[in-house]
Amino acid sequence: MSKGNLGLLRGTLDLLILNALSTGEKHGYAVSEWIETVSDGSLLVEEGTLYPALHRLERRRLIEATWGVSENNRRAKYYALTATGWEQHATEAETWRRYSAAVEKTLSEGSAG
Repeated sequence: MSKGNLGLLRGTLDLLILNALSTGEKHGYAVSEWIETVSDGSLLVEEGTLYPALHRLERRRLIEATWGVSENNRRAKYYALTATGWEQHATEAETWRRYSAAVEKTLSEGSAG
């Protein structure tokens, strides 16, 4: 993992995808672009990781997909949150905030080494 790319901590990809879709319906590539842009390039989601995660979230009925045409006039699958997906997003976001705050607190108490 390079200094510029933080990688993805296990279990965070689903939350990142749900969060990206909370801003509106997107096709897969746009989800990946959104995550990279919002994280200032620190989080990169590779195609081989993204699409299995989208399919997993679709099987869990947290997102739904419809076919449409992308901005470059190509057929694309667009993903959107379901009602259950919105609930899951809220729950996971709150859990992540608590976890992140706890880790930050322990780091601030440690030595800068």
